[in-house]
Amino acid sequence: MDAVDLGRRVAAARRTTVLLIGETGTGKELFARGIHACSAAALEPFMAVNCGATPGSLLESDLFGHEKGAFPGANTRKLGLFETAAGGTIFLDEIHHLPQTLQPKLLRALESRLVRRVGGVEEIAIDCRIIAASSTALEKVVATGEFREDLFYRLNVFSISIPPLRDRLDDIAVVASHFLSREAQGDQSSREFSEAAIAAMRAHNWPGNVQELKNVVERAVILAAGAPVITPEHLMIQRRPGARVDSADDGGADIRIPKQGISLAHIEREAVRITLQMTGGNQAAAARLLGISRPTIAKKMHESTAMAKGFEK
Repeated sequence: MDAVDLGRRVAAARRTTVLLIGETGTGKELFARGIHACSAAALEPFMAVNCGATPGSLLESDLFGHEKGAFPGANTRKLGLFETAAGGTIFLDEIHHLPQTLQPKLLRALESRLVRRVGGVEEIAIDCRIIAASSTALEKVVATGEFREDLFYRLNVFSISIPPLRDRLDDIAVVASHFLSREAQGDQSSREFSEAAIAAMRAHNWPGNVQELKNVVERAVILAAGAPVITPEHLMIQRRPGARVDSADDGGADIRIPKQGISLAHIEREAVRITLQMTGGNQAAAARLLGISRPTIAKKMHESTAMAKGFEK
């Protein structure tokens, strides 16, 4: 069962604690929001906090709230995220960075479903799902003594491993289209990716994972300058050596990597060559898919022939 199936299953269990593990940029918060959106609490709050980006004293106030006068500058009472997320979900990103001073307080919140504001004496019942995420296997942090073992087991109720984007080829077009629709909000023109652009994205290694894909789509929208079709030249990404781009007709198109490295011009020529393979050599169809003219197709074909000796055989 893959991560998406597991996410759908646990979404139905409204209060089950979830632990997401995956490389930086794999979209753990996006995944957590998906679990929330698929749950019965979809209309309730989704509150997120990065445990590694907030100093410990401020993080405690953010999570649990504080009473008026609890510390200098606390001029009013503040409700913490556990309270404001009532009925919904609280997402604790980079949980392995949670200060050791706060770990017992989070453990108690998980065990008793009660929290106490900083400077307060009243215990307040909480009713929210906790989703934690880490880019580091928590077992390793437990082994170093930096993370409580009992807290790890409280968080590790339903663990889901989020694979890196390079291992989720079938998700790339879906995620990219999601980001494209977000970029197009407020824009009356509709945009889509050409088949060659999708093929190029599937062939990229995505070392920055989902965040890199988001950046690529944002840049492509700018470079497309209102054009309805996003093509490989708008993406400005490289293909991983030895990558293949799937084709329904020929079972896969080899991507040739020149000995001197990859340039934008080479990427454009390769996009033309692969698209021609996909269209059975039909230049008009290839031009439509790439959003360029037939003369440009012919020019790139000529360049590809001239550069053939530079390709690895």
